[in-house]
Formats: sequence, C-alpha cells, structure tokens
Amino acid sequence: MGITVIIPALNEEEAIGTVVREVPRDIAGEIVVVDNGSTDRTAEVAQAAGARVIREPMRGYGAACLAGAMAANHTDILVFLDGDRSDDPREMPVVLGPLLNGHADLVIGSRTTGLTEEGALTSHQRFGNRLVTWMVRLLYGVTLTDIGPFRAIRAPVLRDLGMEHKTYGWPVEMIVKAAKKGYRVVNVPVSCRKRIGVSKVAGTMKGSLLAGYHLLSTTVRYAWRR
Repeated sequence: MGITVIIPALNEEEAIGTVVREVPRDIAGEIVVVDNGSTDRTAEVAQAAGARVIREPMRGYGAACLAGAMAANHTDILVFLDGDRSDDPREMPVVLGPLLNGHADLVIGSRTTGLTEEGALTSHQRFGNRLVTWMVRLLYGVTLTDIGPFRAIRAPVLRDLGMEHKTYGWPVEMIVKAAKKGYRVVNVPVSCRKRIGVSKVAGTMKGSLLAGYHLLSTTVRYAWRR
C-alpha cells in the first residue's frame, strides 16, 4: 500500500532534519514536509534530509496538514506527525498496525498510555486532553485516551470527512467527523519525547488558550451537525 508521511512545520530548523531521517524508508513511500511560513532554514534542512517540501503560506496547523494531504495525490494511507521530534517516527509500524490488519480506519497515537519523557507534556496539556477525550466520549460515543498529532488514516476516509478547520481544531475535527460517519477510530500507545525548541502552542499562554478554545469548540460544534 502507498503510505505518505506528512509533517507540518513552522520554524523547526533544529529538529526537522532528524525527524525526516527517523521516518522508516522501507514503510513510507514519500515524506512531505509542509513549510507553514518559516523564517528559518526549515525547508532547506528538510529537503536535504530527503523530504519533498511544499509551502503553505496560510498560517495554521490545519491549513498545513490539509495542504500536505492534497499534495499526496497517489497514496492509500496518510501518516501525520509533528516536526519538533516529540513524536518518534520509528513507531510508525505501531500506528499503522490497526489500519493494515483491517481493524481501524483512523488510528491516533496515545501519548498518555505510552512512554512519556519527563516534561514532554505540560500539566495543562494533560488536563485539556482529558477534558476533550471526555467530551468526545460523551458526545460521540468514542472512547479515547489522547487526541495526539501522530496518526494514520486511510486516504479515502480523509477525503470523505471534508476537513475544514485551518488551525488547532484540525486534530479533533478529524476524530469527531470520523465518528459521526461510523468510521472506526482507535488509540495505540506511542512515545512522547521532549520537543526540540520552544513550542508555539504549549510554550506560551496565548498558544495554550487558543488551542484549548479551538479543540473544545470544534468538539461541540460538530455534535449536532448532520
């Protein structure tokens, strides 16, 4: 099966080369790094490491992920992971497992049930994650332990979801839309490492508040949509 890895990145010059090189080349047919308006050498480093680099000038995590998905025209499975080295691309076989054995349509890596380095997840990240997963279970009947960024989805399923959110709501939008359409969504345990550099989300109060708002509002917004 064709497998494409999509890595959204904004000013990840220090980490992106390592992330690209850690992707198992015997599994991934292509690695697409989406430069989301970096002002450093993210694009050059990613390309030198072996990735295909595309640019998405519209700032936003969802905008970058969607641009990467649209660039992967001929593939069966899309794998999303972060460009800050918090995810371990070498764990792709674990994330892909339920898809390849026919037990899931969307697989989310769970950082809360895997090995987490000390300081890799902040207290407000953990609290927000518990709140959102509780709401997903309450509103959509799907039991998850994490809504993390390391995930794999069948390409036709992603196209069917009609993704809209351009910012922090993208991860949970994918989950709740898949649940509403009856697709099978599961968690698998993955590692979580301390990121390289300063987080644009958890590293600032503004980023944390915006992410929390978009995650919660997106979770609720689609509950009563047809």
